[in-house]
Amino acid sequence: MKKYFLLFILVSVTFSTYAGGLGEIPSLDTNQVINLNKRGFNMRLTSPEETVEDAKKALDIAQKLDYKDGIGEAYRIMGIGNYYLNNASKAIDNYLTANTYFIETKNLRGQARVFNNIGNLYRDNDYDQSLEFLNKSLVIANQIADKQLIASLNFNIGNVFFRKQSYQQALNYYNSSFPLFKALKDSVNIVQCLQNTGVIYYNLNQFDKAESLLLEASAAAKRRDYNEPVASIDLTLALLYIAKSNYEAAESTIREGLSYARLVKDEKLESDFRLTNYQLELKRKNYERALFYLVDIYKQDSTAHRQNNSTQLTLIREQAKQAAQQQQNQFLLQRQENDRIKFWGVVIVAGLLSVLVGLLISNVKRKTKTNAQLTDLNEEVLRQKDNLDRINHHLEEIIDERTKDLQEKNKKLSDYSSYLSHQIRGPIATLKGLMNLEKEGLIDHADCIMMMNKCVSEIDDKIIEMNDMMHDAEKVEF
Repeated sequence: MKKYFLLFILVSVTFSTYAGGLGEIPSLDTNQVINLNKRGFNMRLTSPEETVEDAKKALDIAQKLDYKDGIGEAYRIMGIGNYYLNNASKAIDNYLTANTYFIETKNLRGQARVFNNIGNLYRDNDYDQSLEFLNKSLVIANQIADKQLIASLNFNIGNVFFRKQSYQQALNYYNSSFPLFKALKDSVNIVQCLQNTGVIYYNLNQFDKAESLLLEASAAAKRRDYNEPVASIDLTLALLYIAKSNYEAAESTIREGLSYARLVKDEKLESDFRLTNYQLELKRKNYERALFYLVDIYKQDSTAHRQNNSTQLTLIREQAKQAAQQQQNQFLLQRQENDRIKFWGVVIVAGLLSVLVGLLISNVKRKTKTNAQLTDLNEEVLRQKDNLDRINHHLEEIIDERTKDLQEKNKKLSDYSSYLSHQIRGPIATLKGLMNLEKEGLIDHADCIMMMNKCVSEIDDKIIEMNDMMHDAEKVEF
């Protein structure tokens, strides 16, 4: 029995270990994927091309390991790189692909980050869609208590309200995110939060406060080689200097910002600087130069408009494709779950059958041992029987005599019992009659109790009498 039980436990542990081993990834290779994704993410503001390349390397390793969370994160980081390279169609495709893997592994943090990224992608195309994705992400972030993500989402929602020119709402969200970034020592988002707050004050015509915040953000970005933020900060500073008629500072800032924009290969920022040059020359009343920039801007805007429409169509198409893919993934996950249930069902049945076989074998052995013991006992009984036969021979006469005596006494007791039974049936019948009368309300309750008590007393007396006679059969007379 013990052997078969131990065998069952061993089989169960082996299957469990095998099933658990299928999900294990060598820690070294997993760490390579994680480190490449982190490095790519950290390079997004300095060199988004390197972000994409690191993500591709991480994706290659993760796919070889079938490390699904790593695959999803690699696609997400690749999408971030393409976002900073202004390649929205590739970015949305990367994000949606990443989300399919996070849904499959039930990775809520990964899903929330993707929704955040998609919200940022919609930020310049569709404010309502952007807020929908960002708020969806914020719900998950609060659910899993991810402070970094909560801070980023407050900041990104503030960016959407800024674009909607709801400056006070934007400031409220920035003020919520800034202390969180400081507590987390998130230098990138601290710079961006300072920058965006400065931009809002610029739009509110509070130039001195705006300039102070923008210069602080620029200095912090330069210390950490954040090229893209430096370029975008310079853009706002140039506009601020133009508004203050500080043309030399504006021209110098435009030159610096344009060099940073070209360094990060941000065509949109370069276009924005051309517009700023137009505004500068127009303010200087250098109309010929201003017209040159205006024509160039018109060409760029036409191209950008076509690209923007194409991007929106791509987003819609990719979302529809992603919805179909998610439905297919859900079906596959359900089928896998059913297969797992069947597998463990077979394992459990096999284990129970093993235990049953063990019990049957143990029962057979126990019966064999019991039969041997019974055989020994039978032999002993036979020996004792011979002795008893000799003794019984001498006792038969005594037994016959006493039997006759007992028969006579039993006859008397039987007759008395019949008599006593007849005597008891009368009070019992009376009791039943009284109970029926009580139920139908045909007799007074007190009278009923009194009469029932009398019947009970009679029954008790008869029982005592019978008990006495049973213990002294010689007194039986009737």
